Formats: sequence, C-alpha cells, structure tokens
Amino acid sequence: MKLLVAVDGSDNSYEAVRSLRYLSRAEELHILHVLDVPTPAYPMMMPEVTQELYATVERNMREDGTRLLERIVSLLPMGIGPVTKHLIVGSPADHIVKLAEQLKVDLILLGTRGLGPLKERLVGSVAHRVLTYAPGAKLILHGPLKSLSRILLPVQGTYDAEHALRFLEKTPFRDPPTITLFTALPHTRPPWPVDAASAKEMEVHALRHAQDSLNDTAAKLATLGYRTRVAATLSTPVEGILQEAGALNPDLILMGSRGRQGVTRLVLGSVSHALLHHGRYPLMIFN
Repeated sequence: MKLLVAVDGSDNSYEAVRSLRYLSRAEELHILHVLDVPTPAYPMMMPEVTQELYATVERNMREDGTRLLERIVSLLPMGIGPVTKHLIVGSPADHIVKLAEQLKVDLILLGTRGLGPLKERLVGSVAHRVLTYAPGAKLILHGPLKSLSRILLPVQGTYDAEHALRFLEKTPFRDPPTITLFTALPHTRPPWPVDAASAKEMEVHALRHAQDSLNDTAAKLATLGYRTRVAATLSTPVEGILQEAGALNPDLILMGSRGRQGVTRLVLGSVSHALLHHGRYPLMIFN
C-alpha cells in the first residue's frame, strides 16, 4: 500500500509514526510536514517590512521543518519501505488532502490534538477535514497505539461488509489481528399493532439474521488469515459501538465511512465523526 504520514511535531504525530510498526511494508511511504506560516497582522506596517518579516518567519519554520522530517525518518521502523519527504507551505488540511489525491495513497496516518466538539463541528480540525475529504483510508490517533491484536469492526449490512473485505484483502497489518465483527440494530416496531411477545420475537429474528450475515463475513475473513468473532445487539450505532468497545477494549476501531457529504456532514456528523469526537480509541476509517 501507499502510505502518507502527516506530522506536525506534536506527541500524537510521533505516535502516528510509531504505529507504522504494526502495518505491512509500504509500497511507498510519504512523510509530510505542512508549514502554516502566520501572516503578520500589523495594519500600520509597511508592505516591504511585512514581506520581510514573513520571509524570515518562513525561513525559520522551514529550517525547523527540515529537522523535524529528519528526526521522523530516524524513528521509522526497519524495512517499512521507500521513504519520500515533503515540506510544503500552506493549510495543513488542504495540503494533506491534495497530496493524498496526487499520490493516490491507500492510507493516511494522522495524530490529532483535537478541538472541543462544538468548535470542531462548526470550524473543523485538521483530522476532521481529512476524514471528511481525503481519499483512501485514514488512521487517526489521539494517543499511542500500544498494540494491534484486537480490532472492532462495525458493519451495517452487505455494503459495509464487502468494503471491509476489499480493504482487508490488501493485508494492511503486519500481523493479522483478531477481528470482532459487530452490528447494532435499532429498536423498531412494525407499523401495524403487535403485542410485546411478537415484537420481541421479531427482534430476536432480526438479531439472528444479523449474526448469520456476520458469520458469512467472518468465514471469508478466515480465508484471509484473520481470526474472528461476531456480536450483534439492539442499539443506536454509536452507543452500540462504544458499549462493545468498552467490553472488548480493542486496540483499534476499524470501520467504513459512508455518511453525509459536504457541509451537511460537517455540521451534522456521522458515526465515524462521532467516534472521532469521542476520542478514546484509535480509529481507522476506510472508504
């Protein structure tokens, strides 16, 4: 796979680099640092002075950025694959998305320092915008990825299952983890009147059908070398995923993103964005 690691010098961006030890050897590994150079905000300053001040700040930031990239390369695990460094001036989120599109990367790794939920929904952090707009899969870390032996994989129907299989066929992980396939079904009642016993029987039937579908996917994953277990419950998606994660304590939540698009998605969010805001578990999202 082609990998892109975006670093900003924060502790969590170093954790994104360290997480490479759990991934398969890269066909190409790109390390990106974007310089968000501030523009001097002194309205009475002469344009020539403003330009000179900006150039000085940019030059100093470039020197720091070059040292950061060299330090990051020195931390890469042995045998990770051929490495290319990128140092770019501009908006971090925009350039991460742009470079990912140009290089056709399969996975973006990103550490996030995060914003408050309200501010992030209205304005958008780098991680939020990359998750929304960038192609390929994204691994977003709020902290260290200490191991990678247990993965929680929520799926909702055959569409999610097929996309998960296609992603896992690429063998993204160095050692195949145990994958828990999970689905959350909503508490629903039919539009016609039924008694409590009949409603309960319908829910049991729906859960059994969901588990049968998960078992079919688990059998396909087994042929790819993954160990699996399945679980289904009646709940809202986010609540169900977090409850299962609390019981399982996974190293990573892996899931597809097929939520809302554009401004609507930024404001209202989706399951993957809700889990990003929750911030407790490392999150890998595939398209």
